[in-house]
Amino acid sequence: MAPTLEAPETTSQLVNDGLKRTITKTAPSLIPNGVHALPELDASRLTTTLTSHPRSVPLPDSDEVKAQRTCTDHMVTAQWTLSAGWAAPELKPYGPLSLMPTSSCLHYATECFEGMKLYRGFDGRLRLFRPSLNCRRMLVSSTRIALPSFPPAELEQLIIALCARDGPKWLPKERPGSFLYIRPTMIGNDPALGVQKPKEALLYIIVACFPNMSAGTGPKPGMKLLASQEDMVRAWPGGFGYAKVGANYGPSLLAQGEARAKGYDQILWLFGEDCEVTEAGASNFFVVWRTREGGLQLVTAPLGEKIILDGVTRRSVLELARERLSGRDEELEAVEVVERKFQMHELVEAVEEGRLVEAFAAGTAFFIAPIAAISFRGKDLKIPMAKGDTGAYAGAIKTWLMDIMYGRCQHEWGVVIEEEE
Repeated sequence: MAPTLEAPETTSQLVNDGLKRTITKTAPSLIPNGVHALPELDASRLTTTLTSHPRSVPLPDSDEVKAQRTCTDHMVTAQWTLSAGWAAPELKPYGPLSLMPTSSCLHYATECFEGMKLYRGFDGRLRLFRPSLNCRRMLVSSTRIALPSFPPAELEQLIIALCARDGPKWLPKERPGSFLYIRPTMIGNDPALGVQKPKEALLYIIVACFPNMSAGTGPKPGMKLLASQEDMVRAWPGGFGYAKVGANYGPSLLAQGEARAKGYDQILWLFGEDCEVTEAGASNFFVVWRTREGGLQLVTAPLGEKIILDGVTRRSVLELARERLSGRDEELEAVEVVERKFQMHELVEAVEEGRLVEAFAAGTAFFIAPIAAISFRGKDLKIPMAKGDTGAYAGAIKTWLMDIMYGRCQHEWGVVIEEEE
């Protein structure tokens, strides 16, 4: 079982009490001296049924891959009920789910998920990147929307089991430097229509073929962002912006679609009258700028008010920057790493005064994506990219992360998967 984990603190005592109650009842091993009344999620109970209709693996960058609809041969599922706890997980053929029209997830957004990747390294090995962080964050998300809790280490083992089974075929060794997208998901599938905490839930894990979106979506290098308008709010203090739940994404798709229709890649989400900078689409946002005093800073929004998602890539960028960019080397000047609130007017001033060095977005899907331009209140801000197609710092950080993900350097963040034949 996983080590103990306290319920995540939020800005609401009522929510905090609910989170702790959920964990106490559904995953007592996470609480000191917890009492085990019903079975918890347990990867050692996994049963396996292999598909009798294996499918062909699509070619990289094919239309099938770009459509993002193709999954591997198998998936993992685990059912939870209030009366019986967690049933034994199943690794079984990929296929449709059975839901009643009254299911909680279809009416009350009781749905959360994670996004992560399985990498085929240049050393021939399969790897996950810091999967424990995704699993811990999914616990935060599930409990926030009244779904059951679980030991994160057990979810990680289920992910590993599925990757070990399908990875060798769908990421063949002759395709080093490629990846698959992993989507662990939990939904409330309680068929009761009342507005209440679900008494049934389904955890499932799928692995999908995904295109490489790390270089941006347009013909020119760098992403173009459209700053959100005054009447647009993605997340707010005391809300659930820190959780990876479906309710954070659906309402943003209309604005995102309009931004793309106007030639932009993503929305740069601002908050409040001061136009506080938060996230770029579904990615964390970073700037490198020089202060008026001459110091060089890497700045991103803080996590304190629970508006910003605690991104795995974000956390990794910050940790690598603090480790490797604290002193001057031959190519990169040392930077101070700062997590603080900053407003759009600060970014505008940095551009106008020639102090902005670069900006980039960081997340699982777009990875490290340099920003080329931002449109804010009718003003187009051109963002420098020192290397032509990227900024120097974004380029260096991206290389460091890729070296870990694809096995060019051995690092504790890269979790090797022992493949099944």
